[in-house]
Amino acid sequence: MSTVQATAVRCPHCGRTNRVPVAAEGRPKCGHCKQPLPWMVDAGDDDFTEVAERADVPVVVDLWATWCGPCRMVSPALEKVATDLAGRVKLVKVDVDKNPRLSQRFEVQAVPTLLILDRGETVARQAGAAPAPALRQWVEQSINARKG
Repeated sequence: MSTVQATAVRCPHCGRTNRVPVAAEGRPKCGHCKQPLPWMVDAGDDDFTEVAERADVPVVVDLWATWCGPCRMVSPALEKVATDLAGRVKLVKVDVDKNPRLSQRFEVQAVPTLLILDRGETVARQAGAAPAPALRQWVEQSINARKG
């Protein structure tokens, strides 16, 4: 996996487009206004360790499938949470059908399955869809419990 891979992210504060590496140290900030950027990337069997487990911010992992209706419903809610918590979390999406090793490793029996990783360690797990406010509360409680 090459860390030069990047995604284009529109800054929610000033509207400028920024290139954000899929795997990097630190927390991405807008090159123009210096505000934290939402960090949302895809990962798979071959690059999950570099993209998710080596992140120095907590990682919300969305294990999903293209055919899954609840997955399509929860995706915008997770993106909202990642935007609201920009600089505090990284959202990593994993298509379980294309990445069977990760699906097996995390014992995915239903999709969506959501995980929170802190330095590669699973600190919270939840199956099923939920609205953005409930997801945000779950993410924040999981992160704060880990700090405390």
